[in-house]
Amino acid sequence: VSENVTDTNLFDLSLSQALGTAPKTTKYTFASSKLGKVIQLAGFSDPVYAEAYVNVNQYDIVLDVLVVNQTSDTLQNLSLELSTVGDLKLVDKPSPITLAPNDFTNIKATVKVSSTENGVIFSTIAYDVRGSTSDRNCVYLEDIHIDIMDYIVPGTCTDTEFRKMWAEFEWENKVGVVTPITDLRQYLDHLSAQTNMKLLTTDAALEGDCGFLAANFCAHSIFGEDALANVSVEKADPLDPMSAIIGHIRIRAKSQGMALSLGDKINHAQKERKPVERGGGARAVANAAAK
Repeated sequence: VSENVTDTNLFDLSLSQALGTAPKTTKYTFASSKLGKVIQLAGFSDPVYAEAYVNVNQYDIVLDVLVVNQTSDTLQNLSLELSTVGDLKLVDKPSPITLAPNDFTNIKATVKVSSTENGVIFSTIAYDVRGSTSDRNCVYLEDIHIDIMDYIVPGTCTDTEFRKMWAEFEWENKVGVVTPITDLRQYLDHLSAQTNMKLLTTDAALEGDCGFLAANFCAHSIFGEDALANVSVEKADPLDPMSAIIGHIRIRAKSQGMALSLGDKINHAQKERKPVERGGGARAVANAAAK
């Protein structure tokens, strides 16, 4: 937290920022704090409101779910039911609880992660109303998507190691370049920042302005997986400095999940930056594809 807000109540500060009454010197970006990792799971009009704080600790994901009873009834046998997709495994099942009218509680659950792959956690809250003979009630919650960037760090390798791994890796994902960025080098920097992949191509090799560029990237995961990327881009009109960048990115990895997850991350980053909807997507193919 910045020095300006160290001794300031974050709730009051967020409220004043929302009302536009906060001094500019006290502006605070909540996305950089724990509040930036809070995911709203249920609506304010639902009988049971829920939101989750997602804490990623290497191989474990701890979900701290705030559950609020917004009714005047006592809710019995209230349980948070979780299911996962991907290489995620639920470690413990939260025990059922009883929630008094307009009361709240926190429910914690731990999920194990075993590989770098986009995972999804589905959840529902089921409960009975005391004194009611109706069937068991259920609130379907928002999906929780796990960001693979929490598990990927920049990697390094020599040209020889890169070529060897490129030939050995079985899965390739080809992503079309769709970006409003018009500077080739700036696009490479943006790609590196968004994917946590390290640019292996030296600055000397990237010097000059010839209207096209090719570069290699490398990344590792905390699970010991490696991922490589080859970027080949060019200006649609080399004579126009503001012309669009076209080309493609080829990602190779030993596992399909790693290749697809990085491709999805790149596509998502490009969608955030592009001003208009355009085509482009990722497709996984076998290593036997174009070499």
